[in-house]
Parts: sequence; C-alpha cells; structure tokens
Amino acid sequence: MTARLPKLVAFDLDYTLWDFWVDTHVDPPLHQDPKTGIVYDSFTGYYGKESSRTVEFYRDVPGILRDLRDSGVTVAACSRTAAIKLAKEVLNLVRIPNGTGTDICLADSSNGTQTVTNGDVSPSWTSTTSPAVKFFDQLEIYPTDKTVHFKELHKKTGLPYSEMLFFDDERRNRNVEKLGVTFIIVPEGRGMDKKLFEQGLQEWRKRHPEPIPSSSDV
Repeated sequence: MTARLPKLVAFDLDYTLWDFWVDTHVDPPLHQDPKTGIVYDSFTGYYGKESSRTVEFYRDVPGILRDLRDSGVTVAACSRTAAIKLAKEVLNLVRIPNGTGTDICLADSSNGTQTVTNGDVSPSWTSTTSPAVKFFDQLEIYPTDKTVHFKELHKKTGLPYSEMLFFDDERRNRNVEKLGVTFIIVPEGRGMDKKLFEQGLQEWRKRHPEPIPSSSDV
C-alpha cells in the first residue's frame, strides 16, 4: 500500500472479519490443534455426534491486517458483542502468517512439520505465525452504540475522526458518520476481502482529498 492511507482503520468482528456470531455460533471451550495451530470450537452436533467447527477469519483478512500493520496504520476492532471474553479469546488463538505476499492456510503450511528453535523442537506454525490480537492496536469490544466505540478511540489515540475508516456489516452502525468517520458497509454473506478494502480506501480518499499546495509551498 503506497497511496495515502487513513491513520486508523477499524473493523467490526461478526460477519466482517469472520463468518459467525461469536456469541451464538461458537461453542466454548475453544481448542487449538498442537500440530497445526488451527482453532476449533466444541460443537457436538445436533445429534450428539462430534463435529467441531473451525474458527477462522475470512480468507483475505490476514493479508489485510498484516499490510495495515506494516504500513504503520492504527488498527482497531469495534464490536458490540456481549461475548467479550470469547471474542478476545478468538483473537488470541487464531494465527496470522508473519510473511508477506500470498497468505497460506495454516493447515497447508505446517503439516505437523517440526522446527528447532534454541534447541527446542516445536511445530512450525509457532514460529511462522503470530496471534491475530498482535495485529490490533485497540480493542473496543462491548455492547453499546458504535459511536461510543469511536469516541473512545478518539480519546485514546488522539486521532481526528476524519482519519478513521470503519468496515461493518450492519447498516445501523453508519451513525458513526455523524462523528466524521468514513463508514463502509460489508455486504451480507461477503465478509471483508481485498476488493472491498480497496473500495473503502478509495472512498476515504475521495472524502478527504489531499490539499492542493499553494504557490508559496512550491
């Protein structure tokens, strides 16, 4: 990302970064496969048969978060879920590849391969990935109007609302625009992807064009 960027980009969680409602679709406790790092919930199926579900981001999300971190943009999670502890647990357990370029699935990249670090043998995913929470600078996760989340972000970061871009799947949360935040709706069933992310950046740049330098500045 070389073009001008907002100083802060915020994301909702449910059906924005992942394809579930963490308070109703995820059955705790969560567990992480020690060989692959993949996270599963404890869903036992409708007839008592075990069928744990994978807890993960939409495909393009890891690359988006990594690019923002590498560009020095402040990243925030703004969610009104009541399952605060569980949402934070997901962010702490789900892993994001450390590298650049095309993302790779944890299951495909590790295959149980062992690496040696400081004399200790460990699965490769522990050294090639990082907890997703490390890609967020601010976590505003609690049930309230989203304007409250952004007022807190403004207070904590000192950044103006005009420098904030927000992606969310619920139209009611467009009310953050009265503060000056640029709001981008995440279409139902789509989730965050690179195309939508670029569209959001373009909309923010359109609303906040760079000032034309005066003759005295040249």
